[in-house]
Amino acid sequence: MSVFLTAGRRAALALVAIAATACSPPETAAPAVRDPGAQLYAEHCASCHGADLEGQPNWRERKSDGRLPAPPHDHSGHTWHHPMEMLFQMTRDGLVPPLAPEGYQSDMPAFGGVLSDDDIRAVLGYIERQWPEEVRAMRAERFNPAR
Repeated sequence: MSVFLTAGRRAALALVAIAATACSPPETAAPAVRDPGAQLYAEHCASCHGADLEGQPNWRERKSDGRLPAPPHDHSGHTWHHPMEMLFQMTRDGLVPPLAPEGYQSDMPAFGGVLSDDDIRAVLGYIERQWPEEVRAMRAERFNPAR
């Protein structure tokens, strides 16, 4: 009789487990983790540098006002050629000396009064994550050759 009770208990527990599962609300997928750098880029940078980091057309040719269009931040541009600290300073302070010659005119605003240092680093991290692995490897070699 104890075998029967054990088997009966197992069966009862199995039925309870099945019923509990059937009566539970369906699991919903966890919301996608949002990349704060991507969101900040979309809000503050994409209008000039492009939603896909493609930059403005003819970015190497001066406009009628003498200023250069916004360059791409994807692998086709020169952003990845610069050290991260320089990119940080350009974003925070704008293109001013010592990052640009005295009197240089640019449409690049200084974001230091708009974004926190952490926000700027998040945007730059997002941009960097969009580069192909070979570009990131070249950067690592260029800026950290001792590794």
